[in-house]
Amino acid sequence: MSWQFSGDRPIYIQLVEQIQRKILSGEYEPGQKLPSIREMAAQAAVNPNTLQRALSELEQKELVHTQRTIGRFISADEEKIAGLRRQHAESAANEFLDQMQALGYATGEVIELLIGIMEGEYK
Repeated sequence: MSWQFSGDRPIYIQLVEQIQRKILSGEYEPGQKLPSIREMAAQAAVNPNTLQRALSELEQKELVHTQRTIGRFISADEEKIAGLRRQHAESAANEFLDQMQALGYATGEVIELLIGIMEGEYK
């Protein structure tokens, strides 16, 4: 598991985003047990308290839950995960479309561009 951080935002927020991305992409599967806080903190090279704060945020979002004495688990609610995944995809698509519109691309041109990129015509 590779962790990358930038200096422009708090580390715990970046941890939340990266763990959430792993959940939404399926890298962390619904119901999967997470490593211990100490283990994850060592992997990410962050303070355990920082990781604890990130996991608390994810618990508030109901993407992670704690079972006393057993550990933390990814939510088993696949509908919730799918819905959040869809929200993130829509947000990314809207942001992309706004940028393309600002560059003067029409809808048809954007579609052609995407198809070309997906088919490997543009690199």
